Amino acid sequence: MSKEVLSQGEIDSLLEALMSGTVSDEPVEIKDQKKLKVYDFRRPNKFTKEQLRTLQVLHEGYARLLSNFLSGYLRTTITIEVASIGQFTYEEFINSVPTPTVMTIFSLSPLKGTALMETNLQFLFPLIDLQFGGSGDMPMKVRELTDIELSVANRIIKRLLDHLTVTWKDIATITPKIESIDANPHLHQLMSPNDIVAVLTFSTAVGNEVKGLINMCLPYNFLDPVLAKFSAANQFTRDNEQKEQDLEALEFWLGESDVEISVVVGETDISVKDFLQLQVGDVLPLARGFNQDLDMYVDNELKYKVQVGTVGQSLAVQVTSLAEEAWGIV
Repeated sequence: MSKEVLSQGEIDSLLEALMSGTVSDEPVEIKDQKKLKVYDFRRPNKFTKEQLRTLQVLHEGYARLLSNFLSGYLRTTITIEVASIGQFTYEEFINSVPTPTVMTIFSLSPLKGTALMETNLQFLFPLIDLQFGGSGDMPMKVRELTDIELSVANRIIKRLLDHLTVTWKDIATITPKIESIDANPHLHQLMSPNDIVAVLTFSTAVGNEVKGLINMCLPYNFLDPVLAKFSAANQFTRDNEQKEQDLEALEFWLGESDVEISVVVGETDISVKDFLQLQVGDVLPLARGFNQDLDMYVDNELKYKVQVGTVGQSLAVQVTSLAEEAWGIV
């Protein structure tokens, strides 16, 4: 606001008007005053709330995939969840990253540019320990990874990035690739300090004790070509719904699976002495009538009752009913 200096004559006229009552000394009420919103031009909000929410929902599914994969891969309970999401400047993100850590620069072809994933050592050390046959403990002192440990961490991080392909399949067909891995996040200046990035923070837990974090930094310019698809939030509200083609693919591959089928003709008990004296042509009486159905096992589990027959020159069985005791039929 500009400051104007009144002349002595203007001051005298104003005082005279106040004394005569021509000018009211009551405060003037300003009506319809517009509310102002503070805006920092050094840190513009480029991501909308809807886009950030969609990113969060998308990567909640990614976190579940990683939890299931790592738990099965390392044979221990590993939990990963989305802890927070926000937009920051690149400088704010880099300054928040601890040292030492493991910073992975990766690309998602055909998207242009690179993004970052920071996996702190509280997350990586237990996984590396499990890979070497340990119990998933943290070392007494946090230190930088050795060359061998960094090689193992590289393979783990590659597996983490590979799961982005499944997560992003509704957004774009991408191919993750690790460009470089470094222990010091301050060595590389990948973008301008004021560039806006979306930061996804994942909380991790190995077993019930060791907790860590994963930070994924996605620059605005990196996501810009596909941001329009992030606005369609309704395509991610169906967390557990399966697309028709997914169900067809699942049915197809289940149909291609091999299972072992065996039929038990009958059973009997004999002594070891009689068993050792068995000869070709001997007859064993079985505890099953000729008119009773036989038991069919699927992968060593009783499932069906069958009758014996032939198809052409081959022996065959015909399924007559479900095995009630196996299917819980009363």
